[in-house]
Amino acid sequence: MKRTLTLLFLLIYLASFSQETINFQDTSFKEILAKAKKEKKLVFMDAYASWCGPCKLMEKNIFTLPAVKEYYNANFINARFDMEKGEGRDIALKYGVRSYPSFLFINGDGELVMQNFGYMGEQHFLAIAKEANNPKFANNSSKELFEQGESDPNFLLNMMKIYAQSDYELAKKASERYFKVKNEDELTRDDIGMLLYFLKSTSDPNYQIFKDRKDAITKIMSEDIYKQFDVNIKISKVMENSLDQNTGVINDDYFFKNAIPLVGKTEAEIALNRMKVIYYPNVRNFEEYEKAALAYYKDADNFDTEELLKAAWLFSEHVDTKTSLKKAEEWAEKAVMKSESSENTYILAKIYAKTGNKSNAKMYAEMSKNLAIQNGKDSSAAEQLLQSLK
Repeated sequence: MKRTLTLLFLLIYLASFSQETINFQDTSFKEILAKAKKEKKLVFMDAYASWCGPCKLMEKNIFTLPAVKEYYNANFINARFDMEKGEGRDIALKYGVRSYPSFLFINGDGELVMQNFGYMGEQHFLAIAKEANNPKFANNSSKELFEQGESDPNFLLNMMKIYAQSDYELAKKASERYFKVKNEDELTRDDIGMLLYFLKSTSDPNYQIFKDRKDAITKIMSEDIYKQFDVNIKISKVMENSLDQNTGVINDDYFFKNAIPLVGKTEAEIALNRMKVIYYPNVRNFEEYEKAALAYYKDADNFDTEELLKAAWLFSEHVDTKTSLKKAEEWAEKAVMKSESSENTYILAKIYAKTGNKSNAKMYAEMSKNLAIQNGKDSSAAEQLLQSLK
């Protein structure tokens, strides 16, 4: 009998010791929030999708680690929801979950305290938990802490990420405080991305940061790209006001009248055409797009081949003017000369077909078909083009 009891206690001990993963609550989100509020803890939520590979790897490789299980079980009310099923759909909408896995830290009132994304190793996963578990979040929401003057850079960076979509103005204010705190600290690529995301006009406080830190920024982006951003910031309001909301057409006269005094005639012309080649395809005004693209890509050597190939594709689909297609032919040829792929050889073949160069069209359509088959891709478009050329 004693041996039986000993064995039973041992099995109970081993069962508790060998818990396979983080202890996720199997109940409703409302009940999880209530438990978090009662126990004065944050909710840690694994927001996943059933088809997501990195989500499965986190579950298999990271959630099962002893240090991870111990910390998360001791400090959080843990929850998992499939963002594409049941209650998960509402949670995804509420917190703006768009990529998987997303890791949400939420207080008992349902306010998002911190958010992170993607597969991460043990140390990083523990680090974000310890950052979220800061005692200052126990009695205050992120907004309250911000209003109280919180200026920790990691806190401010998280504020920008959390509220960029749901409360842009609050996130913008957080960005202004963040870059003020950063002062002369080194700027990362992510910092510059955040700076530009929240920078809409020369009246924004961060525009001075953009100007003062030019040397640091141009270590990460080229002088030309920096200049493009500067021009766009200076004339952003002009761009916005030059679009006729009724017709969907950009008013060139208004644009030039207001933009030239700010950036000069040459830069205004470049900016206008750049605006058009982005805007007109989105509203399916390919007649205006054709004119803008011919002007913008006039000197093709100044552009990346991928950008030229996108323009060539749009011309192959929506443009019939022979002289315009000849320019698109040049753009596609540049892309193919750099590196042959099933995609760019197909686009070139299609343009050759539209310009009447049947022999070249057949040659590149055959090449596209073979490259697609070799790389396990769909070759049906090239095959259909070959059929039409018989």
